[in-house]
Amino acid sequence: MIDLGISKLALIGAVALLVIGPEKLPRVARTVGALLGKAQRYVADVKAEVNRSMDLEELRKMKDSVESAARDVETSVSTGANDFEKSWSEATNGLDSTSSTDHDDALSRLGSDLYPSYKHPGKNWRIKQKAMPQWYKARAGVRTRTQSGAARVARFRPRSTSLPR
Repeated sequence: MIDLGISKLALIGAVALLVIGPEKLPRVARTVGALLGKAQRYVADVKAEVNRSMDLEELRKMKDSVESAARDVETSVSTGANDFEKSWSEATNGLDSTSSTDHDDALSRLGSDLYPSYKHPGKNWRIKQKAMPQWYKARAGVRTRTQSGAARVARFRPRSTSLPR
């Protein structure tokens, strides 16, 4: 950066006052200030864009690592499932099929005794929706009846009283 002290700024201001003149100096100073502001905003935008691209690259690397970890887990699960299926088929290979059906029948009879069948309670759900008392609705200002806009205007329109002539 350029090292500008008070003495250097005063020298630049004096030269600008002599060269530009006192009439045009404020306008030139505003223009220079606006240009410096635009330059600073441009530099800040470039920095932000560079930071975004760096963050995007880091996110891509993270995404790739997560995808590879997911693939590894998927392959390990599939190989484990295949091993389990093989061991299950080996373990159940020697069992007799008729004894398994008898066993299933016994379990179904036992389950029917333990767990009764579902019976609908027969309650009316519409009644439950109106559980809030009317006095509470009136006190809280809850509308109980809908009314169209035209009906509301007609209801609250002041009645004109015609005076007899």
